[in-house]
Amino acid sequence: MRSLAPGTRVVVEAPATSANLGPGFDCFGLALDWRESLELQVVESGVRVDVTGEGSDVLPRDETHLVVRCVAEGLDDLGVRAPGLALRSHNTIPHGRGLGSSSAAIVAGLVAARALAGVEPDHAWVLRHATRIEGHPDNVAAAIHGGFVLAYGHGEHLAVVRGRVHPDLRTAVAVGEVPVETRAARRLLPSTVPHADAAADAGRAALLVHAIAQEPHLLHAGTQDWLHQRYREPAMPEAYALMARLRSAGFAAAISGAGPSVVVLGTEAALAGLQAAEPGTRFRGLGIGGPARAL
Repeated sequence: MRSLAPGTRVVVEAPATSANLGPGFDCFGLALDWRESLELQVVESGVRVDVTGEGSDVLPRDETHLVVRCVAEGLDDLGVRAPGLALRSHNTIPHGRGLGSSSAAIVAGLVAARALAGVEPDHAWVLRHATRIEGHPDNVAAAIHGGFVLAYGHGEHLAVVRGRVHPDLRTAVAVGEVPVETRAARRLLPSTVPHADAAADAGRAALLVHAIAQEPHLLHAGTQDWLHQRYREPAMPEAYALMARLRSAGFAAAISGAGPSVVVLGTEAALAGLQAAEPGTRFRGLGIGGPARAL
């Protein structure tokens, strides 16, 4: 196994992401123009973690830190070892809010592993490892590829298509105040749903792909969902109520990932009245993000 020289260094950026977007449960993901940056350096021994910002009061400072763990796993798969690692990052993506903070960390760690090892980027390799660690592909696929993605397949046969995005598409995010654990939100989902609901969701998912690519005025209809959001309401009643109010007002709102953040899709003109509709809610306007990358 080849050993990396101390002093080898890389800086990696990865985007926040929003998954599901209403009907695209576990398959649609959208990268947001909200990027996390971190630096990794090979050191002579041990693990040093310097983290500030979001989650800095609870994140581990040893080899169990998610980024460090992903770097180590990636290097091991590549047949390379680092005698020690030092991580430095300032986190800005809120944790447990449905904005892909763990996906950004996982993808950043794997991208960093390839860069430290001096091998070419490989989206398929990162997707395979990231999905195994994260458990589902939608957020990690969006972080890897940027833009709007459709992830499909199972196990070792995962694949991603990067969908077209209308040049005028924008987003606005209302960040949930109280974290929601993804596993807890998933436990609320039923094992079966009515056939009519599944059929309706499939139609809206297809419509959403078209709306994002060509006709943003159809986003409100395209983001309608029957499969998962209403079942998760008990875990995030305030977020669900906000989404429902926004949808009643004509905005293409959806729970972002497992929640409790709410994402709204639209053109700049369509989103112009958002703050007036919900004056007590703070929205962060964002463009569409690009892929994770080593700088």
